[in-house]
Amino acid sequence: MGNLDINIGKLKKNAFRYSKVRGETASRIRIPGGVIDAASLGKVVEIAEKYGNGVIDITNRQGIEIPGIKLTDMDAVNKEIQGIIEALEINQKEPGMGYPSSGTRNIQACPGARLCPFGCYDTTAFAQKMEKLVFPNDRHVKIAFTGCSNDCAKVRMADFGIIGMTEPQYDPNRCVGCEQCINFCRRRSVGALSLVNGKVVRDTAKCIGCGVCVAYCPTRAWTRSKEHYFRLVLLGRTGKRNPRLAEDFIKWCDEESILKIVKNSYAYIEEYIDPNAVEHKEHIGYIVDRTGFEEFFKYIMEGVELPEKAEVSKRLYWGGNHYDHY
Repeated sequence: MGNLDINIGKLKKNAFRYSKVRGETASRIRIPGGVIDAASLGKVVEIAEKYGNGVIDITNRQGIEIPGIKLTDMDAVNKEIQGIIEALEINQKEPGMGYPSSGTRNIQACPGARLCPFGCYDTTAFAQKMEKLVFPNDRHVKIAFTGCSNDCAKVRMADFGIIGMTEPQYDPNRCVGCEQCINFCRRRSVGALSLVNGKVVRDTAKCIGCGVCVAYCPTRAWTRSKEHYFRLVLLGRTGKRNPRLAEDFIKWCDEESILKIVKNSYAYIEEYIDPNAVEHKEHIGYIVDRTGFEEFFKYIMEGVELPEKAEVSKRLYWGGNHYDHY
């Protein structure tokens, strides 16, 4: 069987990659949050050796691709990956039929607070919660989570980037005025701290909630807030047309609001997606460019009740590339 003997659109929707090698494909394994159990990873190896060419590709978005699969083995591979789908608790329509869509890309996350001392929240848990909310879906949307402003997950290249924040809590009774927090805030962050009359003062307008002060305070005068906060950035993208970094949309946002905003964006896409787009997968950023940000804002904020602390940018602008003759 050759590539021309199958429905390529159906193949890709079923999370198989269109291959340049005639008669072959690659199975895409979703790993929301970038964490997979050892047994499931062992199953991936098993499938790669049995049906593929013995090679496993780790994608830029923390998924896995198993190349070298014959088109005639797709149904068998779908049955083989059922255990992986169940172990990772991926939403599915028909067991044994593989993934029901591939539009919303694998949701990625840095290790976050599970492993990193700078992580402000459990990125994996939030990513997996988002996965259950938005998958399966055929729309071209990229969502990424990072634990702090270091942005190790490069979330500013995604449609929705979630950056962890904390509101540092200061106990002056534990502070010995060593200025460790001030020095590291200046060297590794934004310089929001200063010493006044022997005690540390935080410039709340400058502070980005990164938690560097918490990580480097030797006496625990600084601690993280009980509440988890987030900076939500919007509509970064790569690609051929006007690649750009995401712009800040909301800071000091809460988890529930972010879930609603992302969910609402799918209704916006359904309303305005170009019906003539290739495979009906127009990138959300191109849709916003066409309708204007104000219309997008109206849709995504439907029913959203932000915490009082949240700050919102109601107008976002993305600059394009401009070249001059040398």
